[in-house]
Amino acid sequence: MTNPLYDPYAVLQKVYGGGAYLQQALASTPVDGKDRARTVKICYGVLENDKLFDLYIRTFAPRTPKLPVRILLKVAMFMIVNMNKPRYMVTDNAVALAKKLGKGGAAGFLNAFLRAFDPARAVLPADEAEALSVRYSYPVFAVKKLLSAYGRETAEAVMAPRPARTYVRFCNEETARRYTEGSAAEKTPFPGLYAFPSFVRGAGYDAGEYTFQSVGSVAVCAAVGPCARLLDACAAPGGKSVLLAGKCRSVTAFELHPHRAELIRAYARRMGADNIGIVCRDSSVFDARYEGAFDAVLVDAPCSGFGVAGEDPDIRLFRKEEDMPAIEAAQRAILAACSRYVRAGGDLYYSTCSVLPEENDGAVAALLQGGAPFSVREVQSPLAHQKMRYGIQFLPHISAGAGFYVSRLHREG
Repeated sequence: MTNPLYDPYAVLQKVYGGGAYLQQALASTPVDGKDRARTVKICYGVLENDKLFDLYIRTFAPRTPKLPVRILLKVAMFMIVNMNKPRYMVTDNAVALAKKLGKGGAAGFLNAFLRAFDPARAVLPADEAEALSVRYSYPVFAVKKLLSAYGRETAEAVMAPRPARTYVRFCNEETARRYTEGSAAEKTPFPGLYAFPSFVRGAGYDAGEYTFQSVGSVAVCAAVGPCARLLDACAAPGGKSVLLAGKCRSVTAFELHPHRAELIRAYARRMGADNIGIVCRDSSVFDARYEGAFDAVLVDAPCSGFGVAGEDPDIRLFRKEEDMPAIEAAQRAILAACSRYVRAGGDLYYSTCSVLPEENDGAVAALLQGGAPFSVREVQSPLAHQKMRYGIQFLPHISAGAGFYVSRLHREG
């Protein structure tokens, strides 16, 4: 029988040791099909509790163990504390795996730690932001921003883990009925989009019967009105371009990297969207050839990703405060350049998958204060949201797990 700690350890070694994103690490690690659900649960759970487990290690270890041992400890603690697995069983497996990995010298330490550690004896920091950072495994700087923007109750709700859902968008309602009948799927407010507790990809995916697209991504597309010529300025991997191709006569998709442009091309081909033109270019650099060329422009800007930290918990691990100035500068540069591609009387849409105001209303405010000839228009959505000064904010705890922002600006004639 396979050691239940082995696969989670192999995946998390790539995350902690190699800087891989969790989804990449899961995709590149061979895992037996019957064990995959357990492995995914453990890996997500460890990252969602990373700082809390670090507190336990600091509390009960005489000195900080090396990375491989820390990973083993975190996997074992998650299984004991969060999965209610027998302590003796987890401990024996952790010790056995340490020996198999050539870390036999740590076997005694692992055995003593896992048999003795008591979560109730660990003390959270006295500072509010630091305590919440440990409890929810969020960077302290992000916790402070959330507390300032939303208050403690909402900030905690945004950071709290929630049950995993897989969002599947079907090509039409008839196909959706075929896949959802008799299942545990939940309908969303958007046509053809359903949430599943789990969904196994099959032949229908390659046939274009369905695709995987988050509820936040679909909500942003729903906020964009039909038009003749649309620019999707930050288009990869292509989900928004493909969905918007269904209500716009033509879509131009900008993407900086050729390999990511190929993802858009493959996505469009699979879903039968033949009215998308792909251009490899840097959206932050103005190109006079496109000035006033589009009825609408969508800038779905690169961002910190804290709105989707539930889906990608490695964001909490890797995102640093020192990253933010460059991220915000890139957002403002892309927005400023692409705003000039909107024709008079057209619309500019700005979106992110962030819940931090500096990246959202802050970016729109910078554009307007710079004298861009736009006025704010109301954005409506059937998905629950919070109104902001310049747009609407989807928050994970009220918006089906989505942490997205969208604003609509109208270019004056």
